[in-house]
Amino acid sequence: MTTPSIHLTPTVGPDGAPLLVLGPSLGTSTILWETALPLLAERFRVCAWDLPGHGAGPATTEPFTVGELADGLAGALRDRGEQRILYAGVSLGGATGLELALRHPDLVDAAAIVASGAQLGTPEAWHERAATVRAQSTSAVIIPSAQRWFAPGSMERAPDLSGRLLHVLQDADDESYARCCEALADYDVRGRLGEIRMPVLALWGEHDAVAPEAKADEIAGGVADGRAVMVSGVAHLPPAEDAPVTAAALLDFFGSASTGSVRED
Repeated sequence: MTTPSIHLTPTVGPDGAPLLVLGPSLGTSTILWETALPLLAERFRVCAWDLPGHGAGPATTEPFTVGELADGLAGALRDRGEQRILYAGVSLGGATGLELALRHPDLVDAAAIVASGAQLGTPEAWHERAATVRAQSTSAVIIPSAQRWFAPGSMERAPDLSGRLLHVLQDADDESYARCCEALADYDVRGRLGEIRMPVLALWGEHDAVAPEAKADEIAGGVADGRAVMVSGVAHLPPAEDAPVTAAALLDFFGSASTGSVRED
């Protein structure tokens, strides 16, 4: 296993504000957050990151775990001089957030785990998807991904953004995508949730079949300081499907959670 190289976007937002780091879902890129980001950047410094082989993320042929994704992200942030952050990530990005909280608790002041879980899917399904993409490219998973990602009416409300997200999936590096699937096949932190001490928000979409309410409740009930909140009318990509409501939930959560500006060791 190796620690992937993580690409971070430039930071935007008010100088001196806490840094909020935004993480992607499998098959997407920083585009996922582009509508919500300006709303979040009114209060926080904000940056986002890309998965290996997605968007601007360097492709990889080496295997990695979700924990190693978290290690790579932590390293990239520390290389920028960041010592404490707030974190929000979707699906695989949310799983990375839980691993970040476990492996780098000194870095994370509070985490929002969006449309995700402490374990996702089955190993068999993830390995099958990895094999499909290696054999047929990510084009083979565009239709099923769109069906998982978007609630009824979401694509019609934001056709440009939805289309661009599907193009990111089509353009993703096939081997890197497959490696992400294999990382998810091995991912399971259900038995370690009690070790997470910082505030955690589990944000779930009303129509999400990938990470439904039970996944959010498991996180919120398993960590020391957790809460679960539903976003109505969305499925697996809340920041793209309803950016204002998603951003409002995050602003409320991070506003009430301890941040690096006030936390003491």
